[in-house]
Amino acid sequence: MYLIADSGSTKTEWCITNGTTFNKIITTSGINPVLQKEEEICHILNAELITQIHSEKEDIDHIYFYGAGCTQENIPVVTSALNKVFSHTRTVFVGSDLLGAAHALCGNTPGVVCILGTGANSCLYNGKEIIEQVSPLGFILGDEGSGAYIGKRLVSDVLKNQLPKDLCELFMEQTQLTPATIIRKVYREPMPNRFLASLSKFCYENRNHKAIKELLIDSFDSFFKRNVNQYVYNRKDTHTYYERKANFVGSIAYYYREELHAAANLNGFTLGKIIRNPIEELVKYRIGASSI
Repeated sequence: MYLIADSGSTKTEWCITNGTTFNKIITTSGINPVLQKEEEICHILNAELITQIHSEKEDIDHIYFYGAGCTQENIPVVTSALNKVFSHTRTVFVGSDLLGAAHALCGNTPGVVCILGTGANSCLYNGKEIIEQVSPLGFILGDEGSGAYIGKRLVSDVLKNQLPKDLCELFMEQTQLTPATIIRKVYREPMPNRFLASLSKFCYENRNHKAIKELLIDSFDSFFKRNVNQYVYNRKDTHTYYERKANFVGSIAYYYREELHAAANLNGFTLGKIIRNPIEELVKYRIGASSI
């Protein structure tokens, strides 16, 4: 049996499959080794995953885990946690969510790969490996275009009266937040990136308002300018030309494709494949499941 996972900072989707068809898809809290210690990851695995798969745990021989924050220095943290919980499993592979996005979006074909969910990321992928990547730097220093970035821009503009008064009042009324509560959640409580990303829902519900549409397009424009525009698309060293077509994984890209399209045009890009959740494509890539 195989256990394949796609994990962001907010949630993790796990697929159990026998290698031909999938058995079930399970959702747990997000796992990110940048934000969580090994003990916390083990707790999520035991409390949320193992309780749902029950006896199937003993039948799992191979685990493929793609996750946010799974850089080379952090991969051992997740690998160790998985090995502790699934001590009998023969294969444990841990890779970045960006590599997972590349496998899901492009398979073995070269392309521009992007993630826009709670966080953001991008790379140039040659069909086998990531050959160029601008560091996303997280929601404080970067993550342009992500849910957390949009939420940060939104709440900052509301509290500093940079949006029309009617929008500011509507935000406070709908969210039932106070300035003090917002400050506490951002600076004193865990997972402020999740809190900020949750506020992007307000933008979706009011995306036809001129000020919100401008905020969204500007956020995605920053994503292209500060990240995707930096890659070398005409690779003279390998005599390879990469088309300026950006492929996306993530709920932000999926739900805001109209505003994303506008920002792409501003930067000389077209949009390629956009998928909300990569788990099904990852199963197909990893084991060639015939039915999802």
